[in-house]
Amino acid sequence: MTIKPKLKLLPLVFAALALAVPSLVFANANVAKLISNPNNWAHPSGNFALHRYSTLNQINAGNVKNMKVAWTFSTGVLRGHEGGPLVIDDTLFIHSAFPNKVFAINLSDQTIKWKYTPVQDPSVIPVMCCDTVNRGLSYAEGKIFLQQADTTLVALDAVSGKVIWSIKNGNPKKGETNTNAPFVMKDKVLTGISGGEFGVQGFVAAYDINSGKQVWKCYSVGPDDQMCMDGSKTMTWTNGAMAPVGKDSSLKTWKGDQWKIGGGTTWGWYGYDPALNLMYYGSGNPSTWNPSQRPGDNKWSMTIFARDVDTGMAKWVYQMTPFDEWDFDGVNETILADIPVRGKQTKAVVHFDRNGFGYTLDRVTGALLVAEKYDPSVNWATHVDMKTGRPQVVSKYSTAQAGPDVNTKGICPAALGTKDEQPASFNPQTGLFYVPTNHVCMDYEPFKVEYTAGQPYVGATLSMYPPPGESHMGNFITWDAGTGKIVQSKQEKFSVWSGVLTTAGGIACYGTLEGYLKCVDAKNINKELYKFKTPSGIIGNVTTWSYQGKQYIGILSGIGGWAGIGLAAGLEKDTDGLGAVGGYKELNKYTELGGSLTVFSLP
Repeated sequence: MTIKPKLKLLPLVFAALALAVPSLVFANANVAKLISNPNNWAHPSGNFALHRYSTLNQINAGNVKNMKVAWTFSTGVLRGHEGGPLVIDDTLFIHSAFPNKVFAINLSDQTIKWKYTPVQDPSVIPVMCCDTVNRGLSYAEGKIFLQQADTTLVALDAVSGKVIWSIKNGNPKKGETNTNAPFVMKDKVLTGISGGEFGVQGFVAAYDINSGKQVWKCYSVGPDDQMCMDGSKTMTWTNGAMAPVGKDSSLKTWKGDQWKIGGGTTWGWYGYDPALNLMYYGSGNPSTWNPSQRPGDNKWSMTIFARDVDTGMAKWVYQMTPFDEWDFDGVNETILADIPVRGKQTKAVVHFDRNGFGYTLDRVTGALLVAEKYDPSVNWATHVDMKTGRPQVVSKYSTAQAGPDVNTKGICPAALGTKDEQPASFNPQTGLFYVPTNHVCMDYEPFKVEYTAGQPYVGATLSMYPPPGESHMGNFITWDAGTGKIVQSKQEKFSVWSGVLTTAGGIACYGTLEGYLKCVDAKNINKELYKFKTPSGIIGNVTTWSYQGKQYIGILSGIGGWAGIGLAAGLEKDTDGLGAVGGYKELNKYTELGGSLTVFSLP
């Protein structure tokens, strides 16, 4: 058994690791060491920078066509299965949708070492906006961290599965739930909150990995002290340069006390730069979806935050969609990459926003460098003004201008965005980002809604469909973040709602809503090298690891999530599921419910 309950690195080992990779001295040494070994998949996104890239190359562009199913595992749970497994040495850890089961599986014979099934009040289910998904686990120092739907954050002993500690991160009776994977940074485990459709005030919280004690908690909107923001030191892009946000920067953009139910939830993926000691993440939509009820920029919803990991203090912020009128949640992953931008080598953070723009910012300073459309159908804004950083809204597609009870038609993208939570991959071999996208438009009719704690606070009726004159609803693209240009695009019938994997073997792999695992040539993504139909539609993320000298690729399937909510929850009305049921009604011809892990290898 190679996993120990509390792995303590000897000082010499720690020093050698820090010398080899200086920045890792600022990270959690145990996690950093595990991540550096490509035989593991020791982080929800592969590494702290969220690259979803592996240096393994046993499975490659020349032989991936020979892949076979090595083994499968059923979670025993229906509903949508997002996220993917962790692999630490000889053990694979996998999770399920609600009730958030966790399994530890022997890689040698696929027997179950232990299973953890939390007892949760099922009343949390109707408070979860868009299916009962969970995006995965984290590991550090002999502990598995699970963020349960009912907001309980739990640390499990990786050897036995026994609970080491658990804390309550929120209150489902107020609409607070959790769907995100937790992330370990230094001696802390970071988690956020869901509930933007229930009037939750979003936040990120840090807990001590050994005791579970809360170290800090910082909100997305509200007073400066609650947001861990210093008006004179926290910077933002202003008039073509970085400048302090100023005192009460959020309060000034809300009417009265609306910020208290203002959204800005934080259920996405968190990037981490150990050398800078900064974490990066996006905040979600302002509540309610009826913009007429919340005039102002609604800062700092829809915002990329860079925070100090030790204190939570915000170093810089950038708001993608001020005064959101379309539910263009800003929670998508923040990928850290050192790339040339407009010809200059840059420590960048790259973010593919729901609003249809791909952003490249300087991750040290927060300066805006690139903001371009990554889907040709995006029409709600003409461009982002690079001096102000604001999208230039097309009045025809402004749902606030039309007002409540008026249906604004033909907005692209739809509320689920040009990309939702499904994470992209950065391939250092090609220097490109491999992005799973939605190619979907919508009609949007806001209406007045009153806030009641624990009840839906949406205030809009939506319909979704492909762009005019087109029938496909997804593209898999490669993106040059230094120039803001699509390099290649591959059409898919439905949205590509799977996290991407790229490898040193020259392949890029992703899943489809019909249930196919696909691997394509990383240099030519229109060259499909492998395709296999898994038991259910895929909204999970592709991962890879090696065991006893053999490389494996795994994918968690189980239709659901926002795109598959009609199947997952048995909804039939086109406008149900916040408009997704009608848009994806053909899915029932291709797949059915059921959570399972499918593992592939060469013969």
